[in-house]
Amino acid sequence: MQPTLLKGNRHQDPRGTLRYNNDFSLPGVRRVYTIQNADTDFVRAWQGHRIEQRWFSALTGSFLIKLICVDNWDNPSADLEPSEFLLEADTLDVLHVPPGYISSIQARQDNAMLLVFADYELGVSQDEHRFPADYFNK
Repeated sequence: MQPTLLKGNRHQDPRGTLRYNNDFSLPGVRRVYTIQNADTDFVRAWQGHRIEQRWFSALTGSFLIKLICVDNWDNPSADLEPSEFLLEADTLDVLHVPPGYISSIQARQDNAMLLVFADYELGVSQDEHRFPADYFNK
């Protein structure tokens, strides 16, 4: 399964602004949390899940998210090519990250906030995998 970007949109009129994503539904979601990086230089890399999946959406600001499909969880190839996605709060896009991927998350503006949905409750699957930020060549 490949990552999928569900494009959102926005409508503005004299009453205000409505940001929406009519293609995103929540079946199977077990928890929700937010991420705010310390600053725009910090990159939260590389961590992910063999069996869990995530959905990311920028609540404020924007985020550059890189995803790598891991070929071997014990010893992944260092030259795996990441896919890049830019999530911006203006349109409420939702990035679906299927099982088998690790992510790199970088805020593009100060105080940007990322909303995250997960399909497993905390501590149920023991499925968190981390690799050093400089492990992959890209």
